[in-house]
Order: sequence, then C-alpha cells, then structure tokens
Amino acid sequence: MNRQTILLATVFTLVLAAGCTNTGDPLPSWNEGPAKTSILDFVQRSTTPSSSDFVPENERIAVFDNDGTLWCEKPLYVQLLFAFDRIEALAPDHPEWATTQPFQAVLEDDHEALHAAGEHGLVELLMATHGGVTTEEFKKTVTAWMADAEHPRFARPFTELVYQPMLELLAYLRDHGFKTYIVSGGGMEFMRPMTEEVYGIPPEQVMGSSMNKVFEMREDGPVIVQQAAVGFINDKAGKPVGIQEFIGRRPTAAFGNSDGDLQMLQWTAAGDGARFMLLVRHTDEVREYAYDRDSSVGRLDQALIEAQRHGWTVVDMKKDWQVVFPHELVE
Repeated sequence: MNRQTILLATVFTLVLAAGCTNTGDPLPSWNEGPAKTSILDFVQRSTTPSSSDFVPENERIAVFDNDGTLWCEKPLYVQLLFAFDRIEALAPDHPEWATTQPFQAVLEDDHEALHAAGEHGLVELLMATHGGVTTEEFKKTVTAWMADAEHPRFARPFTELVYQPMLELLAYLRDHGFKTYIVSGGGMEFMRPMTEEVYGIPPEQVMGSSMNKVFEMREDGPVIVQQAAVGFINDKAGKPVGIQEFIGRRPTAAFGNSDGDLQMLQWTAAGDGARFMLLVRHTDEVREYAYDRDSSVGRLDQALIEAQRHGWTVVDMKKDWQVVFPHELVE
C-alpha cells in the first residue's frame, strides 16, 4: 500500500470517528430508512442477552462478498484489470501471444475478441498471470500494482474506491462481537495483500477462488508455488461449500450484490435463530454505476427476486447512502 493511500485511510478514519462521536450514529453515511433500520434492529436483537433472538458471540459470523459489495467492480472486476496489465508486462517474454487468443485481444485492446473468448479465455489469462510464481512473489506483484494502478473513470487507486457505508457496517458489526469474513469469487491471494489495511479483515478471514498450490524446498528455503491450474472456484454454489470448509459455522449475516452471492445468502437464511441477509443494489449512475439484471459484471437478477420474496434487505445505493466513497467525506 502506498503512503498516500495509508494517509488517506487515516484521514477517513478520523473523519468517521469524529462523526460518530458527535452524532452517536454508528452508520453516519447511511440515510435514514428501512435499510439502515433493519441493520440496527438486527444487531440490537442479536446482541442483547434478554432478546429471544440473542446470538452468542462465538456464533456471530458475518460474511461479505467483495466485488460490488465492498468496492467498485465496474467497468470490469479489478482482478481482470490486473491480469490485463500483467499480460502487457509479460508480453516481451512471450512473442507468441501477439498472434494467440485471448492474449492478442488484450494486447490489441480488442474487446470484441475478448468477449468471444468467454469464460475459458479469461481462465487462460488468469493462469498465465497468476501461475508459476510463489505466493510471496505474487503478493509483491499485487501490492506494487495496487500502489500505482488507477480506476479508468475515477482516476483514483482501487483501494480508495471502497464503499464508505460498508466500512462503517464492518466496524459496527465488529464492535458488537461479530467476526467478519470476505467470501468472494475473486482470487484469494489477490485480495489478501489489501484486506487488512483497507477493511480491517486479516488474511486468514479471506476466502476466494484459488489456484492449485504446491510446497517446494529451494536453495533459499521453502516456498509455496501457485500452479497454472484452477483449484477452487469460490462463487455461486461454491460459496457455501467454502464457508463450511474454512469457517465450519453457518453465518448469521451475509452481504452480497449479485447472483453469484445468492447461494451464500440462502445458506445463511436457512439457519436457526436470528439471520440477516442484505444485497447492495447499484442504482447511482452519477456517483458510481447503475446496473443489475442486464449487466455482464455483477448481474443481479435471481438474487433480487429471492430478496423480494423473502424480505431480505435491499440497499438502494442512490437513496440509502449519503456518500459512496471515503474521499467524498473530505472533498
């Protein structure tokens, strides 16, 4: 993380702390309304010992999707933008990429050819840019990229395009004894270098898709090597499986924004006792983006139907959030 990002994060924290002290509001960037009320009500009910909905602290598990739930996922998932930049950086060592798809499409900025490559093509790009390196080498590469890369529309580091209301929600839940986890379809090793600094979530509480890994003993010591092969896809039905494998407890609260999060919310909702499910709906084309059913990134269709059917909380970004990004607090 670069020095500017750390400084800004400190400023945002101080501003938030000052706001909470002055108003007593744990969610100052949320507008008053059903979404905010549902959060406050759930936390009060589930953490009050005399409540019939009381949840013991060791069972207070809150799981969050990352892309589109905690930070901006448009115009493309951040990890894909990282992969595209890595293809350009590695291209001199791979002259064959100039005439081989989907690498040629990336190098020529050919969106049509890239779209035609489909999911299989994207997997090829990820394997070429994520495999064959140690986990420490990959961490250094991701950290350096995060320090320099900027969002194509907002011209800010991606780590500054996290959602201020969700940062407040994470802190609020932790203040009330909830353990917060990231459960994302994004790459686990891609997210881990930044989650503790940005979200306050340590790497051991980050679950995501992963490459196969092997242990190797080298001359300078032991290493873990990421292979050019997909190990686990932590998306859709894979999310509840990952939760069971890594956490071993059904969550009491789940937060997402797309159909890729539906099974995670369904799994959470099916448990006994107090449960809370929330979807972030992107409705603000001015401050961020507006998209749902027709989007190729972060499609929200079936999950929205389920939320409306079962009374899950749906956040209207345009209506429910006073600010979207932390920098709006100091501008």
